[in-house]
Amino acid sequence: MNEKVVLITGGTRGIGKAIAEKFAKEGCNLVLNYMRKRKAAEETKEELEQKYQIKVHTVKANIGEIEQIRSLFTEIEETFGRLDVFVSNAASGVQRPVMEIEEKHWDWTQSINAKAYFFSAQEAAKMMEKNGGGHIVAISSLGSIRALKNYTAVGVSKASLEAITRYLAVELAPKGIVVNAVSGGAVDTDALKHFPNREEILEAAEKKNPAGRLVQPEDMAEAAYFLCTKSADMIRGQTIIVDGGLSLLSEM
Repeated sequence: MNEKVVLITGGTRGIGKAIAEKFAKEGCNLVLNYMRKRKAAEETKEELEQKYQIKVHTVKANIGEIEQIRSLFTEIEETFGRLDVFVSNAASGVQRPVMEIEEKHWDWTQSINAKAYFFSAQEAAKMMEKNGGGHIVAISSLGSIRALKNYTAVGVSKASLEAITRYLAVELAPKGIVVNAVSGGAVDTDALKHFPNREEILEAAEKKNPAGRLVQPEDMAEAAYFLCTKSADMIRGQTIIVDGGLSLLSEM
């Protein structure tokens, strides 16, 4: 992986930052996309560059907008001239009961979690093909296969993300591009603070988890990195669940 270029959307905090650090440890240069918190992005850039002696380029972009997606990839081309790995980590969404979800909530959630992944993957594939291939990994969640409280809009968007992963894996394989997804159990990050039942989710996940602990961001990062190695070359279009066995239980 040394000196390869890795794009991570939402890569300056939480799971995205953990994934960034894992690739940085392996000598990769990074492009970290963020949407709002410039200070956090610059702090992450400085931290990783000093710690691992790699180059980190931060790009502010709302990936729910197609033109901003295209501008993001143009900047990658101008800065590094190549792209080897794309990790679609950025996510957003409205947590509300079914009967309280409005059209604007639905559109926003699908746009950031599914549409952005699809059109970013198109742009990533164009760049990767020039170098003989690459890897794409999307970050999903158990809400794609489980009906979680207040999670309808996000869960549907994550199910879409996993379906997109399967289609991309098949159609991009001839270009030398390997596509998979990683789905996590409850991970205590800033994103979870927006859940009205956050404490309930974390308590249940830790208490019931066969592994005896919560999933950590680093667990997700290890799985995402593995899927980008030669050892995982024949894993295509799969969603790898990293949850300590929680989803195997009849009652979560």
